[in-house]
Amino acid sequence: MARNPSSGAGKAKAPPLATPTDMSDDAVAAISGAINPVIADTFVLYLKTKNFHWHMSGKHFRDYHLMLDEQAEAIYATIDPLAERVRKLGAPTVHSYGEILKLATLTESEEPFLAPQQMFEQLMADNKSVIQSMREAHEVCDEKGDVATASLLENFIDDAERRLWFLFETNQIRGDNAS
Repeated sequence: MARNPSSGAGKAKAPPLATPTDMSDDAVAAISGAINPVIADTFVLYLKTKNFHWHMSGKHFRDYHLMLDEQAEAIYATIDPLAERVRKLGAPTVHSYGEILKLATLTESEEPFLAPQQMFEQLMADNKSVIQSMREAHEVCDEKGDVATASLLENFIDDAERRLWFLFETNQIRGDNAS
């Protein structure tokens, strides 16, 4: 295994990113193959959330603007731990925006204006999609015995479900003009 380099004399030098791990090559490939698309979708969700934060308008501007900023910060905070987890396993993670867009299943929003309800509908759908991909990645981690990555995902799923809940409740159309 290239990720378990030996320091013995006369041995081949390990590749520069060959992080030692006790996980098999197959496990590392499967886990990184499941996590890197989650990272890509998380980047797209982060940018979309910031986009809507910047372009929010309407009578509840302040509340919505601040909520989306908080959500964007929470989304962004998941990227580094997931990418570092992939690296700890000895696999590469995303390198560029181009690679992110190739791996991502979410789409960007390029509309010049959306009403808050439309923004929240898109963000709810995207958060659901990210939650689903995290659950699928968790299954891979369970199959391969990677409790550390599974544990990260459990916390990030809980955070994403909270975002989804807040978006849903904020987007309710009520007869009391609360929307």
